[in-house]
Parts: sequence; structure tokens; C-alpha cells
Amino acid sequence: MAAQKSIAIIIGSTRTPRVGVSISDFVKKTIETKANIDGVSVCTVDLADFKLPVYDEPSPPAMIPDADSYTHEHSRRWAREIASHDGYVLVSPEYNYGVPGGVKNAIDYVFHPWKGKPIALVTYGLGGGSHSSDQLQHILSKMSLQVASVRPQLTFAGGPTGSDMGSAMVSGKLGQESLADWESKSAEEIVKSFQEVRATVLAPIST
Repeated sequence: MAAQKSIAIIIGSTRTPRVGVSISDFVKKTIETKANIDGVSVCTVDLADFKLPVYDEPSPPAMIPDADSYTHEHSRRWAREIASHDGYVLVSPEYNYGVPGGVKNAIDYVFHPWKGKPIALVTYGLGGGSHSSDQLQHILSKMSLQVASVRPQLTFAGGPTGSDMGSAMVSGKLGQESLADWESKSAEEIVKSFQEVRATVLAPIST
């Protein structure tokens, strides 16, 4: 019997305090309760746990053939984690109208461990993190990942001056109004994006 496929939900935020954990929990709960997860397991991978320094390998990532070939243990640990999954859902904030440095740095560490695999992008922030979403789509597709066509973008209730935005940025707390909005307006997109990843993960390998 074939081993069950694994899809990792990656928490992209690394700062403290951070709302990214609560948002990733919402994404995971939405997938587990509303999506078809037959044939796959869904787990959470927290980027903050890996404490990656700015990329410090002596070779460019495209020249490192597998996870065991990295020089540093922190690199091997991250690359092995990425290699152990068959698909991904990256949950990322947007900082200064773009991809957060920590997320880009984590991407820079790996090339072969996830080349050709499917990934969904869920972003949040001002405008739903649309700039971050667009940049991630460009970067990851150029790296030969299969980026899901549906890219959910989560905005906070009340806009940039609302209490939910302030709470998320300052204390890392997710407002109930935003959560309710996402449950009613964004859950369907999250499910569709995940289902694209799942379909690719479970697709027969052509020979």
C-alpha cells in the first residue's frame, strides 16, 4: 500500500508577537473541515522554529542536489523538512508592499527539495497581501513549483485603520470580526486552492 501523501501548511511569519499562527490555524481548520483530504495528511510547519540565518551556504541552492548535501545543520534541517512533504500551503504576511525577508530567505535555502511540487499561497495584510502574493507566485513558479491558480488574500475587517489591523500588528491577536469575514467570504477560496494542491499530489506519475 502506498504511503499517505503529506501537505504542509507553512507559517511564514517569524516575528513576536505575530498573528500568523492564528491565521495558519484558521487555514488548517478550514481545510480539515471543508476540503476533501482523503489520501493526504495535513500538518503545520512553523518557519520560526528553524531560526534560519541569512543564507550562508557556500554554494547557490540550485547547485545543492539534495538535503544531505548542505554544509550547515540548520540548512539540512530545513531542506529535509521541505523534502519530506509532497505539497505545501504557504501562509505569508506582506511587509512594506512585498514578501517578508524571512519568507524569501527560507525560499532561498531550497531549490531541489521542492522542485516540481505543488504549492498554494495564502497571504494577509493590507489589500490581503496582494503584492506579496504576486511576488511569491512569480518567484516560486520560476523555481518550477506548481503554484495553485487560486490565491486567497485575507484582509482585516475595518481596513488599515480598524481595530483588527491594529490588534494583529501590535499584539498578534486575530479579531473576531476578521475571522467571521474570512469564514464566510474566504473559506471557499482556501478550499479551492488546497484542492488544486491535493489533486496534483495525488495525480498518477506519468512515465
